Order: sequence, then structure tokens, then C-alpha cells
Amino acid sequence: MPRHEPLAQEFEMNRSHLQSVAHRMLGSASEADDAVQEAWLRLSRSDASDIDNLRAWLTTVVARVCLDMLRSRKSRREEPLDTGLPEPIASSEAVINPEHEAVLADSVGLALLVVLETLTPAERVAFVLHDMFDLPFDEIAPILRRSPTAARQLASRARRRVQGADAVHDADHTRRREIVGAFLAASRSGNFGALLAVLDPDVVLRADSAAVRMAAARQAVGAPKLAPELRGAPAVAESLSGRAGAAQPAFIDGAPGLVWAPGGKPRAAFTFTIVRHKIVRIDLIADPEYLRRLDVTLL
Repeated sequence: MPRHEPLAQEFEMNRSHLQSVAHRMLGSASEADDAVQEAWLRLSRSDASDIDNLRAWLTTVVARVCLDMLRSRKSRREEPLDTGLPEPIASSEAVINPEHEAVLADSVGLALLVVLETLTPAERVAFVLHDMFDLPFDEIAPILRRSPTAARQLASRARRRVQGADAVHDADHTRRREIVGAFLAASRSGNFGALLAVLDPDVVLRADSAAVRMAAARQAVGAPKLAPELRGAPAVAESLSGRAGAAQPAFIDGAPGLVWAPGGKPRAAFTFTIVRHKIVRIDLIADPEYLRRLDVTLL
């Protein structure tokens, strides 16, 4: 039996949990996949015999990878980058309640992800790990390189922002449906100017590998190719002009989105992060395994 096969089987048993942790932190399906893959690479290069609790170790690794990714986002916006993280704690005890995790997963949608986008990386990690996944602050503190008291304060500050956002959720949810509808109308008509109007100047488009392959197979002659990542409103608008024409509105994990679903079966999904009435992030997802995990309601 290959050396990594038993380890890979154990990793796969934890993949869904790790994907959930990463998605809550990053708000992006494709980036969450990257974070989970990085966790596997680190595990495969480690001496697994020294790891007392694999699930806790992997959760710690994914959290640190996500923290690095969140800080990288901030640095691209000309904010300071805080680098350097200690090695994972191999002896952490499991504290994650699967039932609690399932309830939280059902209740978290784009509304919360939008609020999380306003938090600092440290606030976001502290809040997600403690409030969503029940990790104690003693375990969160080393991830952030803070004291347990400081980690508790970060989570508390994040919690106040999230709770304050609940009052405006309904109106904001309606407004986001309107913005996604405007995006769809502009894409269907190929209206470049209308697409620019709903996109943030620094919008990011991320497409998973399955979406890139699907787009290439359906590529019209002379049309721009879909790249795995595009940045900036002009580039994103040019790439998506006419591309979402066959999509239809849907709720994806409770949030407004778009789905291409021939015969009623989702084959690709557009998820949106909207801040201050502008689309700041679009994820195009076509990986069949990930699509099956999404809660999609066609409208």
C-alpha cells in the first residue's frame, strides 16, 4: 500500500469539515479549495505519527492558511502585512460538535459573509473558529499569535458587528437580489456599460478548473477566454459579457446567485459578494462534487 494512502483516507474523512471552515473564513469556494489542498500538502510532508488528533491539527493548518490568504488580500489593498505563524499544535483535543456545525452551516449565508468582509483578518479568524466551530480561545490564540484574552476580544468585537448587521439584513437581501438581477440582464444583453455599473472597480472573478474547461468547450469564435482569476471591472465585464445569458436566478445557500441548470440540474453556479451595492467578488463554480454540496433553489 502506498505510504500516503491511509493518510489520504483519513484526510478525505475530514475534507467536508475543512471545506466548511475555509469557506466561512474566505467567502470563496475556489479559495477554500486552495486552502484545503494546501492543508493536504502540508500533511503529506509531515510526520503524521507525531499528530495526536488529526482533525484538530488539520483545522489549525487550514485556519492559518486562510489567515495568510486574508492578510494577502489586505496587503494588495496597500494595508500592512503581518507575517509569521508558529507550527500547528499537534496535541490539540477535538472540540468540534458535528451537530452544532451542521446547524451553523444551514444558518450562514452571504449576508454574514458580506459582514465578515468588513472585519480584519484576525477578527474574522477568531469569530469563525470560536462562534461557528466552537474552538476554545486557548487554541485560537497561537494561530493569531495573540493571548487568549486578546483572541476573545477580537471575537467579541467581530460578534458585535455581525449582530448589528442583522437589523438591516432583509432590506439588504432584497437589494442584493436586484443587483444580481441587473448583472444577469446586462450579461444577457452584452451591455458592457451596464455590467461596469454593478461591478466594483477592484472586483475579482475566480473560476474553478471545471468552469474554465466548461467555458472553453462552449467558447464562441472570437470571444475572450475565461481565466481562473481576473481582477478589475473592465476585465471581468469583458469576460462575462454574454457568458451568463443561459443562467437563471437562484438562491445558493440562501443567498442571491445565478445557476446554469439545463434540465433543472445545476451544472454551474455564480456566487456573488456584494459590498456597498457593488459586486466585489464573483465565484464561478462547476466542480460537480462541490455543486452537490450547495443548497440551490431555482427561482
